Amino acid sequence: MSRVEAMTATDDFVRQADTYRPELLAHCYRMLGSVHDAEDQVQETYLRAWRAADRFEGRSSLRTWLYRIATNACLTALEQKGRRPLPSGLGPPERDARQPLAARRPEVPWLEPMPDALIAPDPAAVVVSRDTVRLAFVAALQHLLPRQRAVLILRDVLAWSAAEVADLLETSTAAVNSTLQRARAQLAEVMPAEDTTVEPSEADRRALLRRFVTTLEAGDVTSFVQLLREDAALEMPPVPTWFAGRDVVAGFYADHLLDDPSVWRFTPTGANGQPAVAMYRDEGDGVYRAHNLQVLTLDGDRVAGVVAFRDPGLFEAFGLPSAYPSAAAAG
Repeated sequence: MSRVEAMTATDDFVRQADTYRPELLAHCYRMLGSVHDAEDQVQETYLRAWRAADRFEGRSSLRTWLYRIATNACLTALEQKGRRPLPSGLGPPERDARQPLAARRPEVPWLEPMPDALIAPDPAAVVVSRDTVRLAFVAALQHLLPRQRAVLILRDVLAWSAAEVADLLETSTAAVNSTLQRARAQLAEVMPAEDTTVEPSEADRRALLRRFVTTLEAGDVTSFVQLLREDAALEMPPVPTWFAGRDVVAGFYADHLLDDPSVWRFTPTGANGQPAVAMYRDEGDGVYRAHNLQVLTLDGDRVAGVVAFRDPGLFEAFGLPSAYPSAAAAG
């Protein structure tokens, strides 16, 4: 093969491989719990694939080969990393909204949200179940050992056969089945035994998100309470304090967000297959700066939970600006 032919073949290989990028990113995110770490390992996957493109013999599909590289890259990355929790994974909830929040814990590698647009920019081409990227599921995966995590994702999320997983991990089918059994048992311990949440339709999801934003913009405490499920929860990483119960969650919002809605600006978005709101705050200088990203868990026409990621650094991954000038400042 001439040099020109070899370059053309490699370019064709790269173009074919790139079609799998969104689902590989979702796979690495499930493994790692971080959008930034997932992007790093997808980049590492494509770098390794590009270097070995001329040695790809086609004994497995290109998709399978890329998943092999990505899974092993994630397992290597996890050797030096602990699990990424949410506050609810570290201790019991606070039941009094008047209590001061615990100090931020930036040293904890907190779970991060994943922008919907990165997971599946073309929903018709990439089939990813919302349930497999939801915050609650990804947080539960963090309780598994790395190889348990890999086996459960490959078997139960991607529907690979035990033989295919054994080949990828260079182990036996019996070992895969044993690991899967332990992983499922561990997952059952950290996830509710029965999920009775009713997922609303797409139209109802958008309508409920609009109601949530409108209520915040109006500072309407009464309407906000009506939006919440009775056992609603609020988490705010990197703050380890979290709240459970409609009244206490509403009380916190009333004291910290609904008391002066003029200092806030809201931008709807989506994360982990769930509706989300990017919140900007004016600290008094006429500029609304990135403050937190709230990901909502819905149950029918109610909000069952909110995880407010208080990390402005996440906004870039969502394609969101870091600041907006206020109308007065702009004028």
